Amino acid sequence: MEYTVKDRFLRYVQIDTQADPTSSTFPSSKKQWDLTNLLMKELAEMNVEASTNEAGYIYASVPSNSDKPLPKVFFCAHIDTAPDCSGTNVKPIVIQNYQERILFCLMIQVRLFHPLNIQLCWIK
Repeated sequence: MEYTVKDRFLRYVQIDTQADPTSSTFPSSKKQWDLTNLLMKELAEMNVEASTNEAGYIYASVPSNSDKPLPKVFFCAHIDTAPDCSGTNVKPIVIQNYQERILFCLMIQVRLFHPLNIQLCWIK
């Protein structure tokens, strides 16, 4: 089955990867491996050379599709969710044709002094 970038993103953000600030392990919570393992599986399905280490970092390499000598590009991203934000029951919202763009929103709950619902949005 083929997935769009949007399909993948919406699936990834629903995986609970909340960090544990009291942990002395890397990654700090076992549930962070859920996303790491899914990403490794999908990279393998795309025939992308990838590896992971004991801390859950993923390293992947995609060969150039150009004969020109071009600089390499490196992407780096966090797989975990900050411990102040719950990673449970994230509800992504996609609003098509928002001012002729796509608006992505995530509903998250932040635990500071009182539970607080926050909506994070960005436009593509």
